[in-house]
Amino acid sequence: MTTRIARRFAASVALAALALATPALAQDKTVKIGVLNDMSSLYADIGGPNSVAAVKMAVEDSGLKAKGWNIEVVSGDHQNKPDIGVNIARQWIDADKVDVIADTPNSGVALAVSNLVKEKNSVLLNSGAATADLTGKACNPNTISFTYDTYMLANGTGKALTKAGGDTWFFLTADYAFGHALERDTGNVVTQTGGKVLGAVRHPLNTSDFSSFLLQAQSSKAKVIGLANAGGDTTNSIKQAAEFGIVQGGQKLAALLLFINDVHALGLKTAQGLTFTESFYWDLNDKTREWSKRFQKLSPKGSMPSMTVAGLYAEILHYLKAMEALGGNPHDGAKVVAKMKELPTDDPLFGKGPLRADGRRLIPAYLFEVKKPEESKGPWDYYKQIATISAEDAAKPLEASECPLVKK
Repeated sequence: MTTRIARRFAASVALAALALATPALAQDKTVKIGVLNDMSSLYADIGGPNSVAAVKMAVEDSGLKAKGWNIEVVSGDHQNKPDIGVNIARQWIDADKVDVIADTPNSGVALAVSNLVKEKNSVLLNSGAATADLTGKACNPNTISFTYDTYMLANGTGKALTKAGGDTWFFLTADYAFGHALERDTGNVVTQTGGKVLGAVRHPLNTSDFSSFLLQAQSSKAKVIGLANAGGDTTNSIKQAAEFGIVQGGQKLAALLLFINDVHALGLKTAQGLTFTESFYWDLNDKTREWSKRFQKLSPKGSMPSMTVAGLYAEILHYLKAMEALGGNPHDGAKVVAKMKELPTDDPLFGKGPLRADGRRLIPAYLFEVKKPEESKGPWDYYKQIATISAEDAAKPLEASECPLVKK
């Protein structure tokens, strides 16, 4: 009899302990964010330490710390190598209990990390990588892309320049996943708009000498030379194109991915007249100006935010909004991403817009042209807006998507 009572008592204690543990687990208010990007090479000015500053701003602006949440931000340098990026991400997830990996400029790294977060049921919030494959054939339930992609860039710059008479193209392409996707998507737009692609040449990532590649582009006689590269590769190819007199010779350079930090590095005298597409500019409106001036004070280099830095801030805000809506950290990446897609997005930089089933945030894009030196009214006043591209036109239509998450 005594033994039976003892067993019942033990069972009651166990059930009570389980009942107490369950709400405690649901109320876990600890989040660890890993910012994974290029901290030291050709993409460091675009994101790098500035991305970390933007994430910390988002954490503070979310208000969750004041509500008792413990949120930690760590960072790592993937050195633009997918194996290094995956190793850092694996260590973060397995050993350091990082809940979400953010930024990931370099499409090769982003695609590899996206596969890992699916395997580990973690989260990737991409703002830096451009390949549209992340929300296309390589999409998964654990990855979000907020800011831009190669489809947006192609349908902005590629379409506009072809319609304006630039109907023959030659591509100067970074030889990895991003460059290949940007060349592919822009080439498709050029031909669909009635133009013709005359050829392409591919260069190694982070090369210093573009002379042989530029000579091939120049000898193609194409009206437009499309630079399917980014960061230091873009600025170096533009500088060296100026030395070759390519623009003076009548060909137009299309910077298919250009950031404000690139324009700042080039200077208006060299960059003037470049046409490109972005989804953010610090001087768009009162809200973007107010936030960007706050950010500039926190920026390690005192710079204005790039498009990807702004997107990262908005993405982290929305991620933390989803965490709060869930009542705590469920440590279930797919569940968090599903909640992010369910909640309406609304932030001061990009406004409102749905987060689609494929993980793509719908936001407008803008066609800009770099101002002439005499048109600039002061530091960082570099862009003039040529056109607005609607959110629907800036993203690949869902009915044309290769994403397996999209129901057709």
